[in-house]
Amino acid sequence: MGTSVLSLRIDGELLERLRDHAAKRGMSVQDYVIQTLIRGDFDERFQSAVDETEKFYGVT
Repeated sequence: MGTSVLSLRIDGELLERLRDHAAKRGMSVQDYVIQTLIRGDFDERFQSAVDETEKFYGVT
């Protein structure tokens, strides 16, 4: 799997909050943002799987 570059423009206040969150976890801002995006993607895929399972079994 290759890598790509994603450039974001964010305001200073948000960047400071991201730095604080990342520092509490001993991470760089980049690693913290990537981990957050991966977790969000997993949550969406997991919820979709739950919804499909419930649909299959007729659970409402």
